[in-house]
Amino acid sequence: MTRTVHLSSPDVGPLEEAYLIAALRSGWVAPAGPDLEAFEREIASRVGTRGAVAVSSGTAALHLALLGVGVGPGDVVLVPTLTFVATANAVRYTGARPAFVDCDPRTGNVNVPLVAELLRRLRARGERVGAVVPVDMFGSCADYTALLPLCAEAGVPVVEDAAEALGATHHGRAAGSFGRAGVLSFNGNKIMTTSGGGMLVSDDLPLLARARHLATQAREPTLHYEHRETGYNYRLSNLLAALGRAQLVRLDGMIGRRRQLRDRYAKLFAPVPGVELVGAEDGASNCWLTVIRVRPDRAGWRAAELAAHLREQDIETRPVWNPMHRQPAYADSESLLTGAADDLFAEGLTLPSGSALTERQIAAVLGAIDDFLTVRTGGSSA
Repeated sequence: MTRTVHLSSPDVGPLEEAYLIAALRSGWVAPAGPDLEAFEREIASRVGTRGAVAVSSGTAALHLALLGVGVGPGDVVLVPTLTFVATANAVRYTGARPAFVDCDPRTGNVNVPLVAELLRRLRARGERVGAVVPVDMFGSCADYTALLPLCAEAGVPVVEDAAEALGATHHGRAAGSFGRAGVLSFNGNKIMTTSGGGMLVSDDLPLLARARHLATQAREPTLHYEHRETGYNYRLSNLLAALGRAQLVRLDGMIGRRRQLRDRYAKLFAPVPGVELVGAEDGASNCWLTVIRVRPDRAGWRAAELAAHLREQDIETRPVWNPMHRQPAYADSESLLTGAADDLFAEGLTLPSGSALTERQIAAVLGAIDDFLTVRTGGSSA
């Protein structure tokens, strides 16, 4: 191959170009404008919340959400150990400290019984738990049916990190709509993109109003510049919101293509011993990334070996997230672990999953995997 097949490239085309040109010609180049306001309304409608605030990144949305539920210095916030570092970093921005919880090995999502146990331990020590932040891993929602009542009984707010899960559902309810506030990401590799950007969604209108205020440098509504507290430069631009509006129009089609590709991976690996797909299998996932887990004692080969083979064909893969308790920046943090996240990091592999992949690229990826399996198993998996 002469061109790298990437994991999850942006999927943009003529509609995005048309929306951006229209926004430029409208004169609303910076900082806010009608596309920004419309984008917030449209995302809130899609997720099913009363409102939304568009910001510069999912990390910014997490920070504002945690501030909005009252997290501050001295608090402890429960965070999955299997996540991107932004989830933990946002906790530290508030002056609180994260405590990490291991995952369900089948889905990668947070282990709810471990959340219950860590809440019990922290409360027994007299610690104040400011929030629980579940992360909807790889596009599949966490088990909110079990998690929400648990947190409600403990009196702890939930901030849903749905950065990977826009378009996914749990028992018919949209990702981002669970808990006191939800967070979405529109980074370049996500299910839809605004180049960079994020969204805070919630039914709590005062929380959203407070977030909007803080996201615009906490400027007071006066003719002159007046600031009574520290704010942040977090708002999304009108131009990027226009890009997001076009992406949202196409979202269901992009999810559909990712689901079709996951199904093809599932068929390819179904007869292969020791290989399983990680995540929901009930059609509720947005299939942002397809992740396989390779158990070398049964498969006879390791995920890293398949990754090396694909790399030789200019096909990008990636391990799953290196758990937070392994990160040098968080090595001293409290953790409640079973080894599940460590196992997924050692045995998991993320495969090309983007909706922008052409049929030729998909065929090349599937063919390269089949070639590898043929050598390793002595016969084609097809």
